[in-house]
Amino acid sequence: MLIQAHPGLRLQVRRIGAEGAPLLVIDQAVADPERLVRKAERGHFTSQGAMFPGVRIRAPISYEVFLEQLIRPLLAEHFGLPPQGRLTFPLCHYSLVTLPPEQLVFLQRVPHIDSVQANGLATMHYLFRGNWGGTAFYRHRATGFEYVDAARHQTYYQALQEESRREDATDPGYINGDSALFEQIGSVDGVYNRLVVYRRNSLHSGNIDSHRVPPADVQAGRLSINSFIDVLS
Repeated sequence: MLIQAHPGLRLQVRRIGAEGAPLLVIDQAVADPERLVRKAERGHFTSQGAMFPGVRIRAPISYEVFLEQLIRPLLAEHFGLPPQGRLTFPLCHYSLVTLPPEQLVFLQRVPHIDSVQANGLATMHYLFRGNWGGTAFYRHRATGFEYVDAARHQTYYQALQEESRREDATDPGYINGDSALFEQIGSVDGVYNRLVVYRRNSLHSGNIDSHRVPPADVQAGRLSINSFIDVLS
């Protein structure tokens, strides 16, 4: 399965919050997004991992090849990472958010990070047409942290553990805006064939409406491809 960049691809460069973490927004990412959707339809989605609130299936290896060709020229300028570094993909999966809000545990109701490493990137490629929400970025009010690296890890999670005991810690569903513990500092709309790239240690969450959870359906639900990329020197 050959995946090519769209000839009309458009790149926006943004910064997140006061700490200015990089965020790339790439519209019209692939030339034939419907082909990716059809590929997902032929697969069998299952629950994978304790924290993702839905189901997943492996994306084709050719998608990793596409991502590497797309992102490598952007590494040095926007993320300060070695452009000739080796890229590995700890995760590259189609994803569907499906979990009802009343089944979420505490850590699924607050923003999260995917890694503390500065050389770790995440991409989110929206492949849905409905109004299922994009991705938002947050500041932890108590610490002021907008990202959590190895130096901040213990301080952040100790504070979060203490806050989890508060009665007003979270609302019962998905976070979708400001809360008692977190302030939203940026957001990207979920637009069909849009791909976003950010550091995995940025605090973030999907914008999910708890009153309208997407169905477990490739054509009608919140289909995306989520990828983790490690850039090794």
